[in-house]
Amino acid sequence: MAEIFQSDGTWTFDGSAIRIVPGRERGVHLVRQTLGELTVPLAAVAGVSFEPGRKGGRLRLRLRDGADPLSQVTRGRLPDAADPYQLRTEPDRSGVAEYFAEEVRTALLLEQVPEGPADRYLLPGPAVPVSAGAGDGTASFDGERVRLEWNWLTDDGKASGGPREFPLRDIRAVEWLPGVGLENGYLRFEVQGSPAKARPKYDPNAIELYGFKKDGLMALVGAAVVARLPHPAADRPTAPPLAKVAEADALPPAGDAAPDRGDDHDTLLRRLRELGELHHSGILTDEEFAAAKQAILQRF
Repeated sequence: MAEIFQSDGTWTFDGSAIRIVPGRERGVHLVRQTLGELTVPLAAVAGVSFEPGRKGGRLRLRLRDGADPLSQVTRGRLPDAADPYQLRTEPDRSGVAEYFAEEVRTALLLEQVPEGPADRYLLPGPAVPVSAGAGDGTASFDGERVRLEWNWLTDDGKASGGPREFPLRDIRAVEWLPGVGLENGYLRFEVQGSPAKARPKYDPNAIELYGFKKDGLMALVGAAVVARLPHPAADRPTAPPLAKVAEADALPPAGDAAPDRGDDHDTLLRRLRELGELHHSGILTDEEFAAAKQAILQRF
């Protein structure tokens, strides 16, 4: 068990999952407070790091692509303070933070968690119903239907059509981009049968965002929808059988009297992860994976 308590929040790792509880202090970002407690299974984690600094440090979780609906929507564009997978740490807690990161890294290696894309969402996404108001409107989602309502900032032509509502089955994709500087952002729903995309200011399927703190809340609405859409892996091509060459690469050459102890440590760790991913995807059988894994472990 590894645990770290900070005013920014609490992270607890029990060997199989990381429990993330946001802090209750005033400085904790609205997005993290609204999202609430998260449980991140180890299988969703691609890596973890601790970044020390003079005024404190930061723990960062890196999730596998396609494992988390929120990460799928935000694509790393949430500000650090709003990112639920970061924890700001006090200067005197650097030792605890480093220990926490090492415990997670060790578990990832022992469990052979692949770094590659996940074939399904391993986190459920924000709870529904969920609603957020920002920019030129309000977006709501009850698990079945999305509703967009306009405010006094909405362009007259866009507002003239009244509130928009469409069922989940008609939504093909969701896009979220925060406003930055002079560039406005948006939350856009690509809906079946709608005309070509227009600028968010005029698009009746989009909320235009102006770069304020509540922009991130719109990402929560988008993530709740994405969690209920087909997973991106549905369109991902299947790995070719030639990927089995990774197994041969992991095995020592025939006739070698002893494994090469000069192999780079990081290279061997990377090969272990590659093998784990091939095994997880079904390309390597249990027997093939065990043999290749043993060959690599002998080189450490």
